[in-house]
Amino acid sequence: MRDKPIRILLGKVGLDGHDRGVKVVARVLRDAGMEVIYTGLHRRPEEVVRAAVDEDVDAIGVSILSGAHMTVFPRILSLMRERGVFDDMLLIAGGVIPDDDALDLQQQGLAAVVGQDTPPADVVRTVRRLVMEKRHARNV
Repeated sequence: MRDKPIRILLGKVGLDGHDRGVKVVARVLRDAGMEVIYTGLHRRPEEVVRAAVDEDVDAIGVSILSGAHMTVFPRILSLMRERGVFDDMLLIAGGVIPDDDALDLQQQGLAAVVGQDTPPADVVRTVRRLVMEKRHARNV
């Protein structure tokens, strides 16, 4: 199980059209040996979760700069629970999210918030660590 490549689905939810950062993250994760699926701009939470289930990913990464994080992430978490994948997949936020909101979202089940100024190597380390911890927890 540890040798299986990490699979991560990245997406932009809502009307946020700023995709440079998520494309950089996609390339960094791919270059680190992860399998990356990018759903593109203007996706609905339902589309992102459906694609994550269809692709059997370890994690979903959603980049958000629009300020809609307190609506988008609870909805995605709810859909993950409805689809029965909350215990199997991680949800990681990227972009601009105030610290107080990040704490609230993590209490709701968000695995991590990776801010816009996070160095690429730290993004890779964070995703790798979280996925390995999740895989280990499932196998114990």
